[in-house]
Amino acid sequence: MTVSAQTSTPMGHSAHKTGTLSPREQGVLWDMEEHFWTSGADNARATTANNAIMIFPYPPGILQGDQIWTHLKQSTGWRSVAMAERRVTRCHDIAILTYRVSAEKADVPIYKALCASTYLNDDDTWLRISHQQTIVA
Repeated sequence: MTVSAQTSTPMGHSAHKTGTLSPREQGVLWDMEEHFWTSGADNARATTANNAIMIFPYPPGILQGDQIWTHLKQSTGWRSVAMAERRVTRCHDIAILTYRVSAEKADVPIYKALCASTYLNDDDTWLRISHQQTIVA
């Protein structure tokens, strides 16, 4: 018995058509991501889609829309952030940044997490549509 083409994963599917970002585009996205951490909630909001979803360690957990900005007003503005193990992948108008972060601010222990942010290129403007943080020891 043979496997039909309908049940196998076609290599021509659009999810398999990955591309690369130019060094300039990568720089723009990494700058946006760093500013997401260090420039406060207003900057983060300006670079994030209205219906974005963010997942933070519990609490607060899964947030969407205005819930995000209530949380970020209290927890942004890190003094410094270091992003290691940076990776970028692209599929058409979607780019995903993954990295290990070490962030610090006054009177708070250094925060370490694995992070992923997904960006959509909407009419030549990159907007964050999701962000997730997983704490690491």
